[in-house]
Amino acid sequence: MKSLFKPGIVGAAVLLALSVNAQAQTLRWSSQGDAQTLDPHSQNESSTNMINGQVYERLTLRDKNLIIGPGLATEWQQVTPLLWRFKLRPNVKFHDGTAFTADDVVYSINRAKEPTSQIAVYANALGTPRKVDDLTVEFVLTAPNPIFLQHLDSMWMMSKSWSEKNRVTKPLDFKAKEESFAATNMNGTGPFMLVSRAPGIKTTYKRNPNWWGTPQGNVQEIVYTPIGNDATRLAALVSGELDFVLDPAPRDVPRLRNTAGVKLVDGVENRIVFIGMDQARDKLLYGNVPGDKNPFKDVRVRKALYQAVDIETMRTKLMNGQSAPTGGLTPSPLGAFNDPEIEKRLPYDMAAARKLMADAGYADGFEVTLDCPNNRYINDEEICLALASMWAQLKVKVKVAAQQRVTYFPKIEKLDTSMYMLGWGGAITDAETTFTPVLRNRGEKGVGSYNYGNSKNDKFDALAAQSSVEPDPKKREELIRAALREYKDQVHVIPLHRQVIPWAARTNVNVVHRPDNWFEVSWVTIGK
Repeated sequence: MKSLFKPGIVGAAVLLALSVNAQAQTLRWSSQGDAQTLDPHSQNESSTNMINGQVYERLTLRDKNLIIGPGLATEWQQVTPLLWRFKLRPNVKFHDGTAFTADDVVYSINRAKEPTSQIAVYANALGTPRKVDDLTVEFVLTAPNPIFLQHLDSMWMMSKSWSEKNRVTKPLDFKAKEESFAATNMNGTGPFMLVSRAPGIKTTYKRNPNWWGTPQGNVQEIVYTPIGNDATRLAALVSGELDFVLDPAPRDVPRLRNTAGVKLVDGVENRIVFIGMDQARDKLLYGNVPGDKNPFKDVRVRKALYQAVDIETMRTKLMNGQSAPTGGLTPSPLGAFNDPEIEKRLPYDMAAARKLMADAGYADGFEVTLDCPNNRYINDEEICLALASMWAQLKVKVKVAAQQRVTYFPKIEKLDTSMYMLGWGGAITDAETTFTPVLRNRGEKGVGSYNYGNSKNDKFDALAAQSSVEPDPKKREELIRAALREYKDQVHVIPLHRQVIPWAARTNVNVVHRPDNWFEVSWVTIGK
């Protein structure tokens, strides 16, 4: 790269496309990738949720410190251990003018339970929703749910009548490349309304004049333009063509701190990045292994790969210090009760790694393909290439197959992978929302649906399942700690680090940085 802020011919074309006569209260922002779909129940991917979350809302809202408070519901109570009751906010309208009622809540929860929904595991944990009256909803559970409100906070509310009218009563099947009206159209209750949608190019919104809430910012219009090239994205910010960039490249951060007209807003994200491996098939789909075996079924091989990761070099050289290495398994150390033993990494030890490989019968290594996104996590493709170089010292030849996330996620959702990168995080710090969807044995109703390596550990699974319904906090903590230790000991995944996310903005743009890396536009103020 010749210069940090010289985008070249292609970049210049992108900048020209951005050069619209921007009004003072138009927010022009960008990140490296686009929302996968506008259907709010189809894909549970943070960037997609964030873009959709400017339009769709939930019964609860999180404040600037991630504390749950009233949203489309004004109050609630846990009537019994198995019954929750919610009072809905009166006089709320969807963007098409229809009223928001209990019918929409029941419909939305049931829609989110469909097999094509990636939040089905959370929706199923809420039990059965039922309408009491137009502004009252109850949830009847079959077992206690110690983090009921956290699960509910994942549920986007849709209009029942709009969905029926437009034949989108079920979430689109993203991995099957299905399209639907809900993929490119929206009808929420939130502070912004969709104006136009050109996937991968530009999406625009305008402020909802009839929103029930009071905006804390002054943005009247949003123009979102995904720009995959780091240099082009940053050049647009420095030149003033963009107001905000969610994901500046770590290598650009030091220079940005000294760039006129730009400011950085720093924060650690609740997100862990790890490598998963196929542990179910007898033969790898994508690899060349002596004896046609699956080496990832052997814990010694998994441990060897882990101990061959020079995480400190990755942190300093590749991530420019913008990462927090961990041996933990939860997006935040709070999920492991800040247990130093659970957070501790296996030591980087190439000699020990080589011995483990030899003991497992792979002294001469093997070949495997590592599937990796190239526009989702910070330096995702670069991390995978670095790992391939490190593992080459074990004579493991790794082919990195980097893809845009619109292709990548449907591929790994179908378990069409032998080795993959995944990041997991968000607003919830409790271990439950990592245990049940990501780490547990694959099962019914969304359990283990993100366990793309299809690992099976019955001891862990039993502990995790018990922790999901244990109402006593102390007993539950013991179960969670025991489950994490078991999963960690078996090295079912190779943890890398938690992302540190600096945001970049023009100096006249004031934003609120949350630990879940959520960009809430209704909080943004644009000055002169």
